[in-house]
Amino acid sequence: MSPVYLWIVAGTILCLVEVIFPVDFVAVVMGLSAVATAGVALLVPGSFALQSLFWLGLSVLSIILLRRFLPRPSRKSILQDAVEGQCLTAILPGETGRVLYEGNSWRAECQDPDVAIAVNEKVYVVGRSGNTLLVYPANALQGRSDIQHPNF
Repeated sequence: MSPVYLWIVAGTILCLVEVIFPVDFVAVVMGLSAVATAGVALLVPGSFALQSLFWLGLSVLSIILLRRFLPRPSRKSILQDAVEGQCLTAILPGETGRVLYEGNSWRAECQDPDVAIAVNEKVYVVGRSGNTLLVYPANALQGRSDIQHPNF
């Protein structure tokens, strides 16, 4: 099999991979680079090693240049959609437990390390530390001005 056909088949497969498994156009760029390498191999026959280096260089250069035009993912926290949750397990003072928040079970700890939260108690999500939610019991918020949240 001629290397030209190999590059065309490889390019087609890489473009189809992007359709099945989207990876931010990386596979498409590599596929188009393979097709371009097939064109170069047709015009300038050479060793397969040189063709592979050309493909690799063209792929990397194209990915770097095209990344500038792709929108960047938003780094906005998804925790700002809702503020209420329900305690699934008791959260003892200074320890962690589980809360039901936006339909999922999350690891949580009380914002105040001296407050315990009972099972099934309504809580407000006041922040996040990594994958741990910082919560405060709803019944303890009356009269507290030091707990701040934009939706309160």
